[in-house]
Amino acid sequence: MARRTLIIFAKAPRRGLVKSRLARDIGAAAATRWYRQNLATTLRRLGLTKRWECRIIAAPYHAVTWPWPKPWRFSHQARGDLGQRMLKALRSATKGPTVLIGSDIPGIEPQHIATAFNALERNDAVFGPSADGGYWLVGFSPRYRGNPFTDVRWSTEWALEDTLAGFRPGTRIGFAAEMRDVDEATDLPAA
Repeated sequence: MARRTLIIFAKAPRRGLVKSRLARDIGAAAATRWYRQNLATTLRRLGLTKRWECRIIAAPYHAVTWPWPKPWRFSHQARGDLGQRMLKALRSATKGPTVLIGSDIPGIEPQHIATAFNALERNDAVFGPSADGGYWLVGFSPRYRGNPFTDVRWSTEWALEDTLAGFRPGTRIGFAAEMRDVDEATDLPAA
């Protein structure tokens, strides 16, 4: 079986660089604390398994100086809009199935990722929808070579719908569980 690759898009968790919409609601210091804690928890949870290669693709450029934990391998995000950066990340992985997630998904567990990889055994792509109309996960099988990210209204309720419309007819698409990512204070889990 080809090696599975999990990619997390992240930012160096420094004040003023992360969660700008959340910071407007709760303040920059609180948003940074939340992001730092959530990122550390996510990296620990998902990095403990040996079922996939672990990669962090981060921004901005000085993110290389952040002490990213093992077994996570670091590289920089490519230039371009979100779709261009995601496509380049998904294509940069090994020849096996690749799953990409964000770094702002509270409660994510290894089983969520395993389910997405299992869906890629019988599908060309997989998505984890989010409640706001976007998606928290996207994955491609090595069979899929298209680009569904060209006409997407990012950060809107149409992001998933637009992305799905970018696939050619006949493309097999699977879905993982719906989860919530955190963009604003109303998205924060109840304490």
